[in-house]
Amino acid sequence: MRPVSKGHRSNGQRSDGHHRDGHQSVGELVGQATEQLSRLVRQELALAKHEFTEKGRRAGRGGGLLGAAGAFAYAGLLALAGTGVAALSLTLPVWAAALIVTAVLFVIAGVLAAVGRGQLRRAAPPTPEETLGSVRADVEEIKERAHR
Repeated sequence: MRPVSKGHRSNGQRSDGHHRDGHQSVGELVGQATEQLSRLVRQELALAKHEFTEKGRRAGRGGGLLGAAGAFAYAGLLALAGTGVAALSLTLPVWAAALIVTAVLFVIAGVLAAVGRGQLRRAAPPTPEETLGSVRADVEEIKERAHR
């Protein structure tokens, strides 16, 4: 029986888990791959969270500004409706002028509602584009390295 030198095992491995030729065992490589994949998934999730947070902030600010603009536009529309009623009342009874302006406003509201509903149906669900691109690149890199 051959004596085992200090720091080496009889199966060709050193005590640090590496083979004498400097290569790691399959178990060590699988462990490293698992740890790296776990780290990669955590990083991708963190990126997606950050991207959704940023998009949410922008959407919140934009929505608030659009809401304020809508409130002012609504006040302007009410003033315009009153002006229309006053103008039509010069040639028609006040009740008829008010009825005509009301009917026009409801027709406009119906058209806007139909167009808005169509837009919402065609809207794509929000996706984290950067994260998806990064994940695709990661998958391609893993595939390439697996084939080596």
